[in-house]
Amino acid sequence: MSTKPFEKVLIANRGEIARRVIRTAKKMGMHTIAVHSDVDENAPFAQEADEKHLLGAAAPKESYLNIDKILEIAKATGAQAIHPGYGFLSENPEFVRRVAAAGIRFVGPGPEPMERMGSKLDARKVAQSADVPVIPGSGSVSSVEEALAAAEKIGYPVLLKASAGGGGIGMTAVKNEKKLEKALADVQRKGETFFGDGTVYIEKLVERPAHVEIQVISDTHGNCAVLGDRDCSVQRRNQKIIEESPSTHISAETRAKMFAAAKRLVAESGYVNAGTVEMIVSGDPEQQEQFYFLEVNARLQVEHPVTELVTNLDLVEAQFRVAAGEKLPDEIMNPTFSGHSIEARLCAEDPDKRFFPQPGTITDITWPEDARVDSGVEAGSVVPPTYDSMLAKIIVHGDDRNDAIAKLLKAAQNTKIEGIKTNLSAIEKVLQSEAFINGTHDTSIIKELGYKY
Repeated sequence: MSTKPFEKVLIANRGEIARRVIRTAKKMGMHTIAVHSDVDENAPFAQEADEKHLLGAAAPKESYLNIDKILEIAKATGAQAIHPGYGFLSENPEFVRRVAAAGIRFVGPGPEPMERMGSKLDARKVAQSADVPVIPGSGSVSSVEEALAAAEKIGYPVLLKASAGGGGIGMTAVKNEKKLEKALADVQRKGETFFGDGTVYIEKLVERPAHVEIQVISDTHGNCAVLGDRDCSVQRRNQKIIEESPSTHISAETRAKMFAAAKRLVAESGYVNAGTVEMIVSGDPEQQEQFYFLEVNARLQVEHPVTELVTNLDLVEAQFRVAAGEKLPDEIMNPTFSGHSIEARLCAEDPDKRFFPQPGTITDITWPEDARVDSGVEAGSVVPPTYDSMLAKIIVHGDDRNDAIAKLLKAAQNTKIEGIKTNLSAIEKVLQSEAFINGTHDTSIIKELGYKY
């Protein structure tokens, strides 16, 4: 495990995840290449790489989604591998194919399993083939008539979902047929706008669920490891705010069933490298922790640090080694788990104004001393309106969950950001709420604390 898998690696991303990948790549002795938009020229990730190259203007299509330019830079610099981080091109099968065609390794799954997992409809079919429970739902619906018939058969309330959607975008709950037509048009539009695919399907809305996901990693030699579970039930607009490992919402018996289901899904799909199998667990006590397959994130997750802290593993290093064709080592195949870890996503947004983004210039920052901080910004950093609002992640590890909650609350209180508004107050409010402390919260906790979004 001491040899470096590649000489040069290009990181096709920005912000905190680019810094995170650069940190591990340098630790492994690899030369790091950053690519950046014009507004990110002085960003910390661009400054910390061994070399940096301009992609184009701030708009993602001119920079971080510009496949031609990224590959041009990769070839010119002699990059042997490309790590996509998350978001942008991380789950784009065309990008993966073009990287391979250029003779460069993509640090992630191949294009075929990525395509199967990227389409929520296709992923449902793979899950069913692998005997993994799925939420009652429909095939694709394109007309109001088809949607009405499907919703009536499933039973209200229902959830309309863009098949190619992700990150909470392209999902709308509908409680009755009166609002179905407008919701269908809205989800179709968002699917087309954000993902280039207006395909929509309908699922039964599981009310007050817990959101639990399973971290997996597999190699090219047929080995698959499960690295525990994470609870991601604290959300706004179906986007996560606080994540932890392990989940408080499942028993040891249910956890074992979910781990086995995740392994079956990986085997059925032919998935290789790190990924996350997302599940929801019914909040109905009569269903006794019934879980359903939600989706597969064919990439590294934002919340991967909580898994790293309870396993003492470096998932980015593992990704690089799998991409280079190495076998998963024993410490990954047989992981040991200790304590409890919780992560909070620090975002440039105003929780008192529906969590709207708050771009601007950070005039000063104080980070907590007793926490891991994966940050994309420093004092003086400009937060543009062009990209995701996440600034950093604050992660702690405790002997148990109560210890971890206390440590994260202290860390949040010792974090100071000046110049822009952040969601720190909402993070603190969640950590001090009775439902979160007791572990009885579900995905509605943010609304129950009085926030609107």
